[in-house]
Amino acid sequence: MKNPFFLNTGPHEIDELLKSLKLKLFGINDSVKDVKDLNSAQASDITFFHSKKYSEIAKTTKASYCITSQNLKTFLPKTCKVIISDKILFHIAQLTKIFYPDSVTDNFDNTVKNIDETNFKDKVEYGKNVLLGTNVKIGSNCLIGHNSILEKNVSIGDNCSIGSNVIIRNSIIKNNVHVLDGCIIGKKGFGFFPNKPLNFRYPQIGIVIIEDNAEIGCGSTIDRGSLSNTIIGKNTFLDNQIHIAHNVKIGDNCIIAGQVGFAGSSTLGNNVMIGGQAGISGHLKIGNNVQIGGGSGVVKNIADNSKVMGYPAKDLKSFIKENK
Repeated sequence: MKNPFFLNTGPHEIDELLKSLKLKLFGINDSVKDVKDLNSAQASDITFFHSKKYSEIAKTTKASYCITSQNLKTFLPKTCKVIISDKILFHIAQLTKIFYPDSVTDNFDNTVKNIDETNFKDKVEYGKNVLLGTNVKIGSNCLIGHNSILEKNVSIGDNCSIGSNVIIRNSIIKNNVHVLDGCIIGKKGFGFFPNKPLNFRYPQIGIVIIEDNAEIGCGSTIDRGSLSNTIIGKNTFLDNQIHIAHNVKIGDNCIIAGQVGFAGSSTLGNNVMIGGQAGISGHLKIGNNVQIGGGSGVVKNIADNSKVMGYPAKDLKSFIKENK
């Protein structure tokens, strides 16, 4: 999916890019159009491959160039030129900043106007002090509560309800979605590299996509993606005070109770149920029809149709037996 909200400064010459990173040059006259993840990269794109966990995806990437390590380079197809790095994530962050320089910070949107000053004043039912930024689209039969701000780059579908004290940016919200009071959606994720005395922020060029018939509970925060998108599936309901980090993908018909936290880049299947105050570590795959007990700590992948509980989360029958 082409990035709809952040300006891409590409194409850039590959050797100029590598020179800026102090990496080995190819000595060829070739340009790179974009920086993307392994799965979405196409010809003339550059990507990265930093963990064997993604080896199956790496084997089929269509990227022309990939920043990776000596140990991982053999997984890449011959059509992908290898760029060896000992700081893969740091270097891809630097490249992303070159391609998308406006994606690093999230200052307040100074383009906003009171909804009374826009074309939506007669199309939307709204409360007091509602502000809209540039490139905002709102469908029919929508409601927006008091003191809410739809900052730049937001698309709202039909029959949606946005509560009070909500902030949304860089997001596509489909039809029949309810976002309850106090939510923050589409701000940058928690991505940086420790670097004394000034940490290096990872650009966040992804967006948030909330599919049809979803509900987002009060006080929840959904971060936009870094290179890929953060996605909430159809008919998925989130309780209050849930945090979803960048690149997380939640399937359809999931039910997630209050104060659950998701670390970045984890994927949930369909029909997943999670009890309150559970924690899901990053870069995990949770299968379809999985049930996770409240207060659990999930630190490894979970197969389809599993029931788990505890810290670390284990098969529910084993947990009950050990805690009689």
